Amino acid sequence: MIKTQAQSAQVDIALPVDRRFCVAPMLDWTDRYCRYFLRLLSKQSLLYTEMITTGALLHGDQDKLLKHDAFEYPLALQLGGNVPEQLAQCARLAESYGYSEINLNCGCPSNKVQQGHFGACLMKQPQRVADCIAAMRSSVDTPITVKHRIGLDRETNYLKLADFVGTVADTGCRTFIVHARMAWLDGISPKQNRTLPPLDYDQVYQLKQDFPDCEFIINGGVATLVEVQQHLAIVDGVMVGREAYKNPFILAGVDSQIYGQQKSESSRLAVLAELIPFVERELNTGTRLHQITRHILGLFHGQPGGRKFRQFVSTRSVQANANADVLIAAIEMMRTYGNPLPTSRNLSL
Repeated sequence: MIKTQAQSAQVDIALPVDRRFCVAPMLDWTDRYCRYFLRLLSKQSLLYTEMITTGALLHGDQDKLLKHDAFEYPLALQLGGNVPEQLAQCARLAESYGYSEINLNCGCPSNKVQQGHFGACLMKQPQRVADCIAAMRSSVDTPITVKHRIGLDRETNYLKLADFVGTVADTGCRTFIVHARMAWLDGISPKQNRTLPPLDYDQVYQLKQDFPDCEFIINGGVATLVEVQQHLAIVDGVMVGREAYKNPFILAGVDSQIYGQQKSESSRLAVLAELIPFVERELNTGTRLHQITRHILGLFHGQPGGRKFRQFVSTRSVQANANADVLIAAIEMMRTYGNPLPTSRNLSL
């Protein structure tokens, strides 16, 4: 039976963040260096961590896994797990670190995740997901959300999808981030799972109609801010993944075009200049330059000199004793392609 949020006894009353535009949690990509860089491009976008499993968090280096810069806010933590008590414990840790949201992954189809019986596998067990969400919500005041697919394997079944959402909504969970593809658990790789199952936005649109009091964030295949605006006419928010990583300057238009803020005059070179103090600070703590710069290689995607920039930064950053001079040299190089020199910082060029 389809259940709406109005049938729930307890709901999240207010949202601390505006989810109209989100950058997806991406394993090995959205680490704290990436997020700091993306925040230079957009102040309003909601950023997500990589998925962190309950096992890693409860038995590993919690500070290393959870620490972040306050500059990254608004920032959500994504957890992977299937044991209510463990997820509740991790939620308490996350709240102590000040995250704006805690998200449960019910959409990852990787073999490792399947072996652990969490991620997309959890869509087969809506009541277990509800138990996990209820445990987390009773442990913290931070909003708890769910990210999931529209279904599993090759069987399209909207009633199962609606039952999943309805069962979880009964806990008072208000926000659902829906990757508008099926998760095929066998026969294709996790990478193929991001592209091969066809997109079906209509199922997400239908969820919004059937659960009008819930918040739905659509995810999958969105590549332009025009597409974002089209989705926002129907659902509450849009989550962008790979496009935000390979072409990060798309975020430079988010605050003005999506959030209605005054248009920023920030350029790609200005963003590089603003990144330099962070790089210098991190290098002093033992961070290697390439740990940061690997995330900025797409900054000039589609622009004159973009390939040269990518090659220059990637090869220079891995050299011994590489420092912020690499970025200063990159700024000077990209000026030759018609980019004006930023005036906000004295680069001693």
